[in-house]
Amino acid sequence: MSTSNHPDPHVHLVDHPLVQHKLTLMRKKEASTNSFRTLLNEISMLMAYEVTRDMAMQEVEIETPLETMTAKVIDGKKLVFVSILRAGTGILDGMLTIVPGARVGHIGLYRDPKTLQAVEYYFKMPQDMQERDVVVVDPMLATGNSAVAAVTRIKQLQPKSIKFVCLLTCPEGIATLRKAHPDVQIYTAAIDRQLNSHGYILPGLGDAGDRIFGTQ
Repeated sequence: MSTSNHPDPHVHLVDHPLVQHKLTLMRKKEASTNSFRTLLNEISMLMAYEVTRDMAMQEVEIETPLETMTAKVIDGKKLVFVSILRAGTGILDGMLTIVPGARVGHIGLYRDPKTLQAVEYYFKMPQDMQERDVVVVDPMLATGNSAVAAVTRIKQLQPKSIKFVCLLTCPEGIATLRKAHPDVQIYTAAIDRQLNSHGYILPGLGDAGDRIFGTQ
C-alpha cells in the first residue's frame, strides 16, 4: 500500500483501492450502523499499515526449525493510540487489531455549537509519554479545532512524535491543523471539497459519531 503525493509532504492520502472502495460504501446514506462500523474497522486496519510504516524495530535472537537467527520485531508498547471521544473509538478498534501491544489514551472533546470551538471534558494518557510515539485518531478532520486542541494538550506531555489519522478531511481542516502544528503528519483516506456553514464536510458522510453508534 502507498500514499499518493500531496503538495504538502506532511499530508498523506491513503489511496489504496481497498480503502477507497470501503469509503465509498460508508458514504452511502443507506449504509446501516452495523455495516458502517464494520467498514470503518476494516479501513482502520488498512490505514494502520501505512501509519506504522516507519515504526521503530529492534533485533531479537530466535530459533527457526533449522537454526538460530537474528530477526526484527516492533515494540508496540512504545506506540500510543489516542482516541478523540467519541467517534475516534471507531478507528481505534481497527488499529489495535494490527498493533495489539499499543497503549491507548483518550481525550474527550465536544464542539460548542455556537463557537464551533473544542471544549475538553476528559483526558487520560499512559505514563512515560516522553518515550512514546502518538497516533491521534478521529474519523473527521473538519474545522480542525478539535484536532488542534487535542494535539496541543498531548504536546504538554512531550511525546517523541505525533501523527493524526482521519477517514475524511477537507482543505480547511488541513490548513487549520497544519498552521497550529506544522510538525504533525496527517493521514487521511480522502480530502473532500469543503466545509458547510455548520462545520460539516461536503460531500462527506454525515456525522461519523452518529453513524457509528446509531444515535441519529
